Amino acid sequence: MDGLGRALNGRQLRERAYKIMDEHGLRRVRLYDARASCFTYLANNGVPDHLLARWAGHTNVRTTKHWYVKPDVEDLRPAADTWGGLASVSTPDPAESVRCGSVSG
Repeated sequence: MDGLGRALNGRQLRERAYKIMDEHGLRRVRLYDARASCFTYLANNGVPDHLLARWAGHTNVRTTKHWYVKPDVEDLRPAADTWGGLASVSTPDPAESVRCGSVSG
């Protein structure tokens, strides 16, 4: 809101946000990207999809997930570690799997 209680337009909001970023020594990011980062952070920390959509002002959860939740490489690391664990599981020796009297073909 401005000094008279009117809602800010997009340009005014952007200028104020950039001023705050500059004052605090932060890298300038587009507000859209900051919004996506916030929703990605919330999603990665267990906030349910329906609440993310509500915060975003969306009626459809898929809209929020598609446009605003953007996993990066570090977000994917736990899944990669899980897959890596699969490769380290010892596999049985096929010779040990043969039962007495069985015929291998």
